[in-house]
Amino acid sequence: MNILISNDDGVFAPGILAAKQAVEDLGDVTVVAPDKNNSSVGRRITLFKHLQLSSHELDDGSLAYSVSGSPADAVIVGANYVMDTKPDLVITGINQGVNISCDITSSGTVCAAFEAVSLGIPAIASSLFIDPKTSYKQDEKWEWYIDYDFTLAKKVLHDLVSKIIDEGFPDGVNLFNLNVPSNYESEEVRITHLSDKMLDKHVIDNTHEEKKEIFNYPLGENQKSDDLVMITSDLVKDYEEGSDGYALFVEKRPSLTPLNVNMTYEDLKDWF
Repeated sequence: MNILISNDDGVFAPGILAAKQAVEDLGDVTVVAPDKNNSSVGRRITLFKHLQLSSHELDDGSLAYSVSGSPADAVIVGANYVMDTKPDLVITGINQGVNISCDITSSGTVCAAFEAVSLGIPAIASSLFIDPKTSYKQDEKWEWYIDYDFTLAKKVLHDLVSKIIDEGFPDGVNLFNLNVPSNYESEEVRITHLSDKMLDKHVIDNTHEEKKEIFNYPLGENQKSDDLVMITSDLVKDYEEGSDGYALFVEKRPSLTPLNVNMTYEDLKDWF
């Protein structure tokens, strides 16, 4: 199996190496990713503009490529230019953060997988929810760092790809959205549906005293806070049973959501 791996966190993000290590025994793996973080850019594509394609060495000494564009750009360049043959599977991630609900269309990770499907390649978008209660730690100098424990995410991703190799994708499914909690209570994967939303979004300005520190950091050059607004968000707290959010946050277990990128609603033929 020829596997293309990409992400939205950038070519040097620890999650992309974790994804490669998870499946490198299952096929020939090529890594092509954005040259820097591109979170929340959705399916943005760079048309008729030059992109820088560069080669790099990952921490394990293996070859990877970066593209000075979006996650979708990286998938297009990887599948249509870098690789000698069209990949059989595209994996995006392992994203450092959660990607659930109907909000996935803003995710660079998931939309890179969407782009793969548009190229005729089935895909897996994979994410690790970093629980701030357990993942933020301090070293011997009392400096904070994030403990990216990809152990379970790598295992689940490996098992999923192995099953796909043996059985193929289920009928009607061309994209799996996988989310794994860092602070889990069960390793058993739950097949889920999308939650209604992941984020409650708010708009603030410089009159919001409780978020003044967030609003004022950092201001761009020559910017004045009187002329600015900012969109902020909070994770939704309540999720329907059976949804991806419920599995991830309530049951604290991996969530696997089968998707079809064709969003057509089929049962409305005589409505108009």
